[in-house]
Amino acid sequence: MDQFVAPAVVAADPEANATDLLVKRVALTPDAPLFAVPSATGGWTDVSGAEFLAQVRALAKGLIAAGIEPGDKIGLMCRTRYEWTLIDFATWFAGAVLVPVYETSSPSQVQWSLSDSGAVAVLVETPDHFARFDEVRADLPGVAKVWQIGLGDLDKIVAGGTGVDDAEVERRRSLAKGSDLATLIYTSGTMGRPKGCILTHSNFVELSRNAAVKLSDVVNDGASTLLFITTAHVFARFIAIICVHAGVKVGHQADTKQLLPALGSFKPTFLLAVPRVFEKVYNSSEQKAEGGGRGKIFRQAAAVAVAHSEALDTGSVPLGLKIRFALYDRLVYSKLRAALGGRTKYAVSGSAPLGHRLGHFYRSLGITILEGYGLTETTAPATVNLTDQFKLDTVGPPLPGVGIRIAEDGEVQVSGINVFAGYWNNEKATAEAMDGEWFRTGDIGALDSDGFLTITGRKKEIIVTAGGKNVAPAVLEDPIRANPLVGQVVVVGDQKPFISALVTLDTEMLPVWLGNHGENKDMTLSAASQNPAVLAEIQRAVDAANATVSRAESIRKFVVLPSDLTEESGHLTPKLTIKRSVIVADFTDVIERMYSSAPATEGISVVH
Repeated sequence: MDQFVAPAVVAADPEANATDLLVKRVALTPDAPLFAVPSATGGWTDVSGAEFLAQVRALAKGLIAAGIEPGDKIGLMCRTRYEWTLIDFATWFAGAVLVPVYETSSPSQVQWSLSDSGAVAVLVETPDHFARFDEVRADLPGVAKVWQIGLGDLDKIVAGGTGVDDAEVERRRSLAKGSDLATLIYTSGTMGRPKGCILTHSNFVELSRNAAVKLSDVVNDGASTLLFITTAHVFARFIAIICVHAGVKVGHQADTKQLLPALGSFKPTFLLAVPRVFEKVYNSSEQKAEGGGRGKIFRQAAAVAVAHSEALDTGSVPLGLKIRFALYDRLVYSKLRAALGGRTKYAVSGSAPLGHRLGHFYRSLGITILEGYGLTETTAPATVNLTDQFKLDTVGPPLPGVGIRIAEDGEVQVSGINVFAGYWNNEKATAEAMDGEWFRTGDIGALDSDGFLTITGRKKEIIVTAGGKNVAPAVLEDPIRANPLVGQVVVVGDQKPFISALVTLDTEMLPVWLGNHGENKDMTLSAASQNPAVLAEIQRAVDAANATVSRAESIRKFVVLPSDLTEESGHLTPKLTIKRSVIVADFTDVIERMYSSAPATEGISVVH
């Protein structure tokens, strides 16, 4: 059994809780900006650490005056914004526990998270959020208080707490020890009903302190980041907390359509994103260049960027490549850097493989993408590439205080300071997930001799064909999804004679691509799914993926669906991961038609 354990670099403090991270940060740099909020003029207004701490204490007083007791659970349904982290810390200062609810959750999902956790209050952001809660309110008799952020209820809570003294807030915030519950985060539910993950204060405190040492080039008191992925997910939640610890200035932009203007004005030094975001930035830039008659130049520049980064790994860049790289740096790369704010040096990526091509491309732009790996149960990161320990095509070595081992069947298992304390109200699931101190992730991977981890697939998602061939879907799906036309791709074929795939089109990129290729850019999604030019492009993407695997693993048929797979349709998780079992169940008829039609031969049959 391969195993690699990284010792902690910061001595553990079992008495510390997450509020200590904020208090100590403000003691170090009270006047330094810890956040920035959008201003009326279109820019950003800084919020110092001292100002944030004062707002946290004022809101905590209001929660206390409203009857919130130590240990009480408070639900929060809100988009990524400054107030999210303000509420998070205020809840801790009041001695309570936050239960995030995804802003896209259905009424039944809202009901489950609030009822299973035992929440006594809930904060929602918008009338739509309130409507979804109100639909199941009768089934939540324990939820006595409901506040709506959009109606100014945070100010009302603060106003109600002016009579609470500082000593009571200090007493409340000091109650929790490291081993106590800090938050309940419900898994996004790719398989069955979501489970509440018990994350402790030590999970956040010790992981933040240790990770900040190893990532000091990225997170420090001169750095800044713009959060746009949902803070209800542990990935962004952990980054928000480590930024408070390290003194990083944080801004927020929940509307991804406004992301590029926000990046241009905020000018972050690092980003947090999932690979789909990096793919979209690349694809939209390529299609924009294509529309302006510069598509050939962009593709040449991209090829040079990848070649240049690959050459760096060999230790020698040929002179001719250096000259071409310098030329394209002025013509292409500098414009892309400017689009991302001009100061971005690093990006942290998780949830899915980035891919060899994109990793090298962004690296040549001067942006090192640090791929990492983790789950809700590991408080987000378990491994991550570091600025001084970096290997493309891996998810890096374990962070300090974290252990990684590979079981006999290839499963990745994690131990250490970041591993959760179990599933809420679910001892059976907890027992199934743990092997002593080791958490069974359900992912398949491998460790190299330097302790760098590579993830190859999900244990439960391995497809076994009728011929007995084991196929990891991600190996095929990830390169196909990188195509600008592709929205999502789902490989199927369990107990079938060959591998097939369901493909959806990227609704944002589709009209641009159609216009660039002489097609009607206003074509409907249904018509586009049968358009010969579109099908030929999907065929090229599938061919490229097939070239990387054996014939037995290759996709023989695919169908382009006339609809999209979205979070709202119930087919994607909040971090845009496909819910494979749900998709397979919902499209059973489509899948069966692929296998009941003419048998696959050489080449690929396209089923409409």
